[in-house]
Amino acid sequence: MIPKAPIGFLNLNKPAGMTSRDAINRVQRAFRPQKIKIGHAGTLDPLATGVLMVAVGRATRLIAEVQNQTKVYKAVFKLGCQSPTEDTEGEVTELVNPPIPSQAELQAALEQWTGTIQQIPPAFSALKVNGKRAYDLARKGKQVDLEPREVEIKQLVLLNYHYPRFEVKVECSAGTYIRSLGRDIAQTLQTESVMINLIRTAIGDFQIENSLELAKQTKKEFCEALVPPIVALPHLEKVSLPQEQTLKLLQGQILSRFERSVSVQNPEKPFALITPKCELLSIVQQLRNGDWKAERSFVSAVEYQAMQAVS
Repeated sequence: MIPKAPIGFLNLNKPAGMTSRDAINRVQRAFRPQKIKIGHAGTLDPLATGVLMVAVGRATRLIAEVQNQTKVYKAVFKLGCQSPTEDTEGEVTELVNPPIPSQAELQAALEQWTGTIQQIPPAFSALKVNGKRAYDLARKGKQVDLEPREVEIKQLVLLNYHYPRFEVKVECSAGTYIRSLGRDIAQTLQTESVMINLIRTAIGDFQIENSLELAKQTKKEFCEALVPPIVALPHLEKVSLPQEQTLKLLQGQILSRFERSVSVQNPEKPFALITPKCELLSIVQQLRNGDWKAERSFVSAVEYQAMQAVS
């Protein structure tokens, strides 16, 4: 049996007006008086709604894996206006006699910003400049110069266009700023834009249709909604080993290439060590000499032995 301490992911549907930190605090309060570590994978601005993956307990060790998975959004932009924050959180200024792009021109601009692109993040972002948050500098009226970053826009589909508003579906890599994507599209059309609505509909395999509304949920309801950690690792190869070999890895020992009973398809990449019931035990890396070493474990050796005693 997996440890009694809660572990897994909550697929939450964050409402508008709430920060990602607020959502974390709400989950944290539900688990009191237990001191459970809580974290989230991929911040959503207060304006945005949709999928916010919250890691509970030892699943927080997998936040980076979830954060780096493909994200899907639906966004609405308004052309012919601008804002220092690139959304409606800042003061919106209407442009004088801006151009009115045709649908064909807008479609061509979308195609130009599809694929691997260089994106300059917004000044009002949590990125750091010389150790300080960019948004803190921007709020003080200071110049914020952020370097372009490579991101991938895997899919950019026009869903609706009725000037001045257009709606798109965006499938993108981690680190993409959707409001900045709208800015770049607008500037390609010789105008400006402001993002007025954003919904994150998916992170990896986690879909908004299966998300949990963040109402006054109880600890029991949160625990029932927890998604097993292994579900967050569709990209990792899964390996199950005999008990003796598994225990050795969970004890922090090296499993020699001469001892192990199986091989992995891609020895350069880490893989998930699981039980025969597909419960996540550890993430293991193959060393240069072919030996195996556990990088991050989610079950201790003692807990694993207890699991075997009752199975």
